[in-house]
Amino acid sequence: MTWTKRTDPAHPQAVLVEAAGLRWLAQAHDHGGPAAAQMISAEPGTLVLERIRTAAADPQAVEDFGEALARMHRSLPDQTPFGALPPDHPPGQPPLFGPADALLEMGSGTSSSWGSFYARQRLQPVLDQLRVHAPEDDMAVLAAAQEKIAAGAFDDDEPPSLIHGDLWSGNVLFSRDGAVLIDPAAHAGHRESDLAMLQLFGFPHHDRLLAGYQRTAPLRPGWQDRICVHQLFYLAVHWLLFGQGYRSAALTAAEQTLQL
Repeated sequence: MTWTKRTDPAHPQAVLVEAAGLRWLAQAHDHGGPAAAQMISAEPGTLVLERIRTAAADPQAVEDFGEALARMHRSLPDQTPFGALPPDHPPGQPPLFGPADALLEMGSGTSSSWGSFYARQRLQPVLDQLRVHAPEDDMAVLAAAQEKIAAGAFDDDEPPSLIHGDLWSGNVLFSRDGAVLIDPAAHAGHRESDLAMLQLFGFPHHDRLLAGYQRTAPLRPGWQDRICVHQLFYLAVHWLLFGQGYRSAALTAAEQTLQL
């Protein structure tokens, strides 16, 4: 059985972006990462995937997923810059983020600094559009947090990680064989971003996921305090796409970032 996805005609290349991300994640699966949805075909506008027979996310499967996610994050070659895209990402196509009917174009630049990449290539395109809808005082708070990030306040010696990029619970399916990833916005980012997104909207047996992850590739001390930094992008996107219901959470994340 198959599962066919079609994208907004305004972004016919979106399925090719997703397909490239799935192939990149599949390469990491060969080295112990989570499974990715298997593709049957991909052409502009239409992506056909093998249908996943879902099962309950039992605690052991979630813990195994935590281990596999840590291995995926650590699978990039040395010297990969932050912001690198899948090897077969469509040439000239900006990376995309968001639901199929409301995709946002992200920046395609790379950097040796995670803060610079995140602030300029991820936050900036969202804040540019959000500025049309948000009050100046709100934008000042968001811009201040962005500038602190861009200045390297949260840079560390972590190498870039292969991240899913949109890792909420709906993009992690469980089959009888374990976790399967769908709908990636894959790029070389900071691994704490994936973990922050998993926490944002809740994940079953989250404590077991962290146990498996920490056993495999322990996180730097203070990662819990930095969740707000990594969630800021996701919350700003939700504010832009889904309205005022996300305003308070986005501003709180920005204020917490400024307090760190």
